Amino acid sequence: MNDETIEHLMTTNPALRDAREKLEAMQDGAYCMHRAWGFGQIKRYDPTTNRLIIDFPECGKENHPMAPEFCVGKLEVLPADNILVRQKTEPDTIADLVKNDPAELVKQVLRTDARQSMSSIELEGLFSRLLGPVKAKKWWANTKRLLVQDPDIAVPDKKDGQYVLREDPLKPEQEILEKYHLHKNPRQKILLAEKLFEFCTGDLDTETSGEEGKYDFIIDDLHRIFDELTTAIKGAKRLSKAECLHGIWVRNDLCRHLKENVDQLEPTSSSIITSCSSEELSALAAQIPQTPTYLKRILDLVTRVYPEQSHWEDTIIALLRNSSGKFTTECVNFLIERERTDLVAQNMHEWLNAQALKSPVLSWVIRNRSSKKYAEIVRPLIGHTLLAAILYAIDNEALQAASARRIPLAEELSDDKDLIPDLLEEAGYEVARDLAQSLLLNQGFEPLTKKSILARFIKLHPKIQSLVAGDSAGRAEQTLVVSQWSLDARKRELEDIVRNKIPENKKAIAIAKEHGDLSENSEYKMARQDQETLLARKSQLENDLIAGRVSDFSEATTDNVAIGNTVELLPGDAGHPMRYTILGAWDSAPEDNILSYKTPLAQKLLGKKVGDTVQTEIDDAVAIWTIRNITRWVDEQK
Repeated sequence: MNDETIEHLMTTNPALRDAREKLEAMQDGAYCMHRAWGFGQIKRYDPTTNRLIIDFPECGKENHPMAPEFCVGKLEVLPADNILVRQKTEPDTIADLVKNDPAELVKQVLRTDARQSMSSIELEGLFSRLLGPVKAKKWWANTKRLLVQDPDIAVPDKKDGQYVLREDPLKPEQEILEKYHLHKNPRQKILLAEKLFEFCTGDLDTETSGEEGKYDFIIDDLHRIFDELTTAIKGAKRLSKAECLHGIWVRNDLCRHLKENVDQLEPTSSSIITSCSSEELSALAAQIPQTPTYLKRILDLVTRVYPEQSHWEDTIIALLRNSSGKFTTECVNFLIERERTDLVAQNMHEWLNAQALKSPVLSWVIRNRSSKKYAEIVRPLIGHTLLAAILYAIDNEALQAASARRIPLAEELSDDKDLIPDLLEEAGYEVARDLAQSLLLNQGFEPLTKKSILARFIKLHPKIQSLVAGDSAGRAEQTLVVSQWSLDARKRELEDIVRNKIPENKKAIAIAKEHGDLSENSEYKMARQDQETLLARKSQLENDLIAGRVSDFSEATTDNVAIGNTVELLPGDAGHPMRYTILGAWDSAPEDNILSYKTPLAQKLLGKKVGDTVQTEIDDAVAIWTIRNITRWVDEQK
């Protein structure tokens, strides 16, 4: 737009006078950003319609007309040095920076910001527009690692922190030192001390660095950090055992590098291990940094603390049983390297038979079932017993979860389409049917996921299709009005089934299996029938607890019969009057004349008033009752 057009706009709309600078920037060819439509380019101003004609390629709008006064509030005209503009005006330069000097590209972006800083979220969004979401994600992940080493940029500790372009370059080791001295939290100091040590140890030797005295100031700081860590670890009031062990390792690394005597330092890493029970040691292993170096280090430490082979073997086997992720592999490899493959295989077999394999170790077995390296350990485990253990672990985890959350083992079973065929390859129909039934009753899967997994069963044994037809999952959900005591009773029953009866049944199944051929094994069949009954009851109780809505029955009135009323009835044959109390869905107690509102008589009475009559038929005997009185049950309890 030219000056004449702008003057005309401000004359007809005086409110635009404060926006003159913005209007002047809306020139033909200028690039802009719309809040909703994204990156665009002003093509021209059309005086006949008093509209700017703009292309917004991100949302497919071409030659889109917009009133200038509307653009003032919705449109930002981008300066020539904006990175998105430069991608259009200097495509080769930007492409070269993206490929060969990403850190410099980030610096140029920061220089265009008035604050000389941008958050990680802002930068990610910008580069996503520049490179496309897929490429930008990988590019930014690699670039962040380069920025840590760049003296011109201050890198934030947190995701929502700011990347700041420094006025004076600061070497990475100096930045880490600054953060170390600012932090008071001993946990953060340990992490920063470790980071500083790892960054500098490659260059601290002046004989190899070629620059004598280059890191003298860091040597002095390392001595001070070493002293501070030693003091902090001795106090250890704010550190867990895992954090304390991590701190000791960092302290010891510094000590060795500074050529101090590690053996005289207290506390020792060995003292941390000996102070732990078996459960505490497993928790400690899960809490230390999950890097191969530290995971191997804790295993080596166990062998030094317990020099007797049988002792350290038992300790590492216990760690393996409770391990997860990378630590599972490290435990297995550690024992394999010491020629104890047989020990791992034996314990895995025993845990499987006792249904004691935990979800993370089951996941490890699944992922490595085709591995040549672990074949001696894993291949004997592959079969329907492993599938039973997987389903049990998933169901148990779903039940114990405080809220809905993802179950990794369930996702693996769902995503690995070859797993069911591999595990059921040698299983007969009866075994496959029982496992399919367990799947139907399992609480760890969404209904659609169950159907997808069941299709794999059906492909192997088509007769299992009949289970799907009878699946109770299609029952309509309903809300039940219940009393607090009856709800508590169901919770206790469910807890007993999960904590006691199901584990006892699992043991009974395992014992029955030892008696030989399953097709002729009556004890096994009975135990499996008991399992089906328990799982069905567990499923019913879980559904009940979801449907139950607790009431104290205080909402009942005496206008008409409702849940929470006591009703006096006169029989039509002039017999003795009867009194019935109508309470929650699970509150039937005929001996005390308490009816569940779900019973036939209660259903006939609900909604009726004093003087109304109802008819019942019991054992072909028809009776007519007249409602004589209605009272509130809660009033009778006072």
